[in-house]
Amino acid sequence: MSKTSTRTATILAAAVAFGSLGLTAARAAEPMVGGAAMYPTKNIIQNAVNSKDHTTLVAAVKAAGLVETLEGKGPFTVFAPTNEAFAALPAGTVDTLLKPENKAQLVKILTCHVVAADALSPAITKMVADDGGKHSVKTVGGCILTAMVTNGMITLTDEKGGVAHVTIADVKQSNGVIHVIDKVLLPK
Repeated sequence: MSKTSTRTATILAAAVAFGSLGLTAARAAEPMVGGAAMYPTKNIIQNAVNSKDHTTLVAAVKAAGLVETLEGKGPFTVFAPTNEAFAALPAGTVDTLLKPENKAQLVKILTCHVVAADALSPAITKMVADDGGKHSVKTVGGCILTAMVTNGMITLTDEKGGVAHVTIADVKQSNGVIHVIDKVLLPK
């Protein structure tokens, strides 16, 4: 093998190795939610369906007829309750809400988790600080949530006084952002 061929082979090997490392690093940078990578090039629904921690939320969004909306242009900020958050509701609540005759109530609850903006945690934290420690957040469903920052963690208080903690923040989507929360937010 000539000196030029050896150098070319070495450069190609290095490029392949670098490319592989770059690809691995890029994949590692994608946040994991419910055991699945969340890709900023996919929309809220495309990512949510892959999270094993959000199967109840996905089923509720489908039952409420909100899939097309959350696949839309946005931007949306979705405070996404986990399966555990839904399980913490009184026994039978989720099953009742998923019935067709309760669709309006389900839509109201789900849209109280959506804000018509792309609000990353630094922006939320700044709004809270600018408002003296509490910031009112109006949702698509007409609910008013109260955002606060406690020990560096964003919390949201719903209209019934329930408090949800953001457990995974800033999961970027092509049409907004998801913040995973540990409680279902309820309207009054």
